[in-house]
Parts: sequence; C-alpha cells; structure tokens
Amino acid sequence: MSEVKKNILAVILLIASAFTGTLAFRLAVPAIAYYSRDVLKASMVSISVISTSFIFARAFAAVLGGYVVDKRPRLIFLGALAMALNAPLVYLYSLATSWMEIVGIKLANGFLNGISWPLAQLAVAYASPKNIRARISAIYFFAGSLASLTGNYLYAFTSNLGIKGQMVISGLFYVSTGFLMLFAYLLIGSVKKVSGDKKSELEIDPKIILGLGALFSFLSAFAFGEVTYVYISESLDMSKEKTAVLLGTVSFLSSLTSYLLSWIADSMGTTQALRLISVLAGLSPFFASIKVLPTIIIGIFLALVSVNSFRPISRKVLVSHSRSSLAIGGINGIQNISTFIGGIIFGLAYSLGSFSILHLAFLPYYPLAILSLIMVKEIRKFTKITSGGER
Repeated sequence: MSEVKKNILAVILLIASAFTGTLAFRLAVPAIAYYSRDVLKASMVSISVISTSFIFARAFAAVLGGYVVDKRPRLIFLGALAMALNAPLVYLYSLATSWMEIVGIKLANGFLNGISWPLAQLAVAYASPKNIRARISAIYFFAGSLASLTGNYLYAFTSNLGIKGQMVISGLFYVSTGFLMLFAYLLIGSVKKVSGDKKSELEIDPKIILGLGALFSFLSAFAFGEVTYVYISESLDMSKEKTAVLLGTVSFLSSLTSYLLSWIADSMGTTQALRLISVLAGLSPFFASIKVLPTIIIGIFLALVSVNSFRPISRKVLVSHSRSSLAIGGINGIQNISTFIGGIIFGLAYSLGSFSILHLAFLPYYPLAILSLIMVKEIRKFTKITSGGER
C-alpha cells in the first residue's frame, strides 16, 4: 500500500476514533453530573471542581505527551494505550461514595485523555494534504461533535440502566477507540516528518495562537462539562434527559457551523476566520447569562462554535511549527488550563445567584468578553506575510 493510501486510511480511522472516544466521554458526563449532584449531594462549586479537575489533568498531560513525542516520535503509540485505559477507570465513577472520590477519578481520566487526544490531532494534521488541512481537522472535530449528540441521546435512552450500566457501555467505546488509534498509528508509523516545514511558512506567530486559545477557552468554559448540565436544568427547571438531548443537539449544530469557518480559513485566510471567532466568543457569555431558553442556547452555541472552529485552525497553523508535537501539546495544555480557570470561577460565582433574569455567575466573564470583541481589529496586525501573501 502506498504512503498516500496509508495516510488516507489512517485519517479515516482517527476520525472514527474521534466519534467513538467522544461518545464514550459524552455518555459519562451527564451521568456523573447528576450522580454527583443528586446522589452525592455535591454543591455547584464541587461540581465545577469535578469538571475542571479533568481539564486540569488533561492540560498537564497534553504538554507532557507533546514533549515526549517531540523527542521520540514513535511513542505516539502511547496515545492508543492511554485511551484504552479509560475503560476500567470510568467504571469506578459508579462506585464512588463522595464527590472527592469523583475528583480523583476525574484527574486520572483527564490525564489519560490529555495524552491521547493531542497526539491524535497531530497525526490527523500530519497525514492530511496541506491545502485542505484545516477542513480535514474540522471533519475530525465534527465527528466528535456528532458523537456528543449521540452520547447525550444515549444517556437519555439508557438512564434506566443507572450509572453502572452506562459506565460499562462507556468503557466498551473507550476500548474500541484505543484499537482504532493503534491501527492508525501503525499505518503512519511516525510523525517525525511533520516538523520539517520552515518557520517562515507560519501564517501567524504561534504565541498569538496560544494567547487566543487561552482567551477563547476561558470565555467558553461555562459550555463544557458537568456544570453546563446543572446550570441549564436548574435555571430552566428542565429534566435531566431533556437537558442532555438539548445540549447534544446544540453541540451538533455548532459543529456544522464550525466547518464553515474552517472553509473560510482554508479559502479566505486564517485572519478572517480568527476575527469572526473573536466576535462569537465575545458575545457568548452575554447571551448565556440571560436565563431564558433562547438566549442560553444562543450563548452556549456561540461558545461551542468559537472553540470548535479555533481547534482545527490552530492545529493547521501549529503543525507547520518546527516542533509541531510540542506546539500542539502546548495549545491543548493552555486551552485546558484556561477552561479550568474559567470553570472554577463560574462555579464560585454561581453562588451569587441571579438579578432578575440575569445570572451573576457570568459577571467575571464580561471583561474578557469585551477584550475578545476588541481583538477583532487587532488580529490582522499579527498576521505574517509569507512568500505567497496572506493565506
């Protein structure tokens, strides 16, 4: 089999792994959220710690994994092993007797995911044709969002099984994901070639990409993890099953929109796409803070679109970095740290309650939201001009 065909098959397998792995994760999130809140009687601050502990561990592991593979490219196989190890781990959630035990499992869960997912993203970017790299990465992330929809629906349909039954199903999908990744990496062999591009080919300074990643991830922190389910169900007095279906649907629609922005990045230039993302990220907390169904949905939708669109665009830029493994691990780490901080702040501010229909948990988000809107005019200044002009 030629190298081109091997790369194509590897990308297909990795896209499939994005679906099965995200399905495993998204099935577990609402189950853990409501188990912690209703059975273990965790406070909203505790729920935010549960969500962000996963993100914190994932941030550390993403940088570590990127560094290791940067030094030893063939160790990318560790990503497949880490993914499969999630299977026995998730079952422990159903045995937890306190929210602190949930946090401990979340930390281990986050570490394993932090090792596996950035390496898969690197492999997808490496194996994809350069001229459509952002669009292929967008398809990869779209598969994950489709799985998010499926996972939320699966939670609603399996709620009668209880958390133990749901964690068994989640574990099976984690194992299948590990095998899909393993087969893909066997086809690729190594991602050493990905570091061969010249620094002059970078469209935007990687430091700017890292900074924007931190900003967008902080602003969208309220739209990820267990806190989102609890916020919606309590603010709108909505059932668990209906909340899960609603969030899955919003996530799916946001992914369709994100693919359009990836097309803009490939066709009209990265700068134009980043400016639009800045607007969406800046508006999202203002909408989400108004406690009526349409505005909350719009806010979450904008937050998800901004982050989902930024991911393939940033990977497209950073895969051309001289140390692409470390760069992609770094952007994962920084985005996770920002989401961690944003989630903790949201959980702490949640106790402020509401003023009329405005939830005060979003007040700390407003200054950075305004900064994101200001950045719309500033991003163009950071664009590098390559030999072919602005891309």
